[in-house]
Amino acid sequence: MSGRWVRGAAGGLLAGAVLMGTAACSDDGDNPVSGAVSEAASAVESAAEGLSGAAKKAADQAKQQLSEVKNGVDAKDEVTLGDPGTDADGRTTVPVTVDNTDDKTRSFAVQVEFKDGDGKLVDTVVVTISDVPAGKPGDGTARSTHKLSGTVTASVPTALRY
Repeated sequence: MSGRWVRGAAGGLLAGAVLMGTAACSDDGDNPVSGAVSEAASAVESAAEGLSGAAKKAADQAKQQLSEVKNGVDAKDEVTLGDPGTDADGRTTVPVTVDNTDDKTRSFAVQVEFKDGDGKLVDTVVVTISDVPAGKPGDGTARSTHKLSGTVTASVPTALRY
């Protein structure tokens, strides 16, 4: 079980391995929730409207990352977040736990939004939690793409299991 975080493109920062392994599942066309990936990308695009600067770049990167997932199904209800904190670089971090309720090993792409005290979106990232065994939890950490000030809350608008 490994947890990796993937940073958005804000400030020129892009993780060297963007969503490693997200295309590992085959596209057999039998998935009744096959539209989940495009719906997730559309939701990110809608959230990005009206944003500027680093938050817009991060939202654009999240949309791209989610669109790369093959055969993703909605897994938002299988995700829990811990309390936001700050790492040594001054970036906001939040623990992410997924619960693999499937009967096979699966990976997860989880979008985490960071909002300021007024509820305004200030950053968004996609966390990949790979190879979570059937019926087990998996852990990762979401890390903001830049330093965030003041009170910051985190939420999960989109999560895909694949």
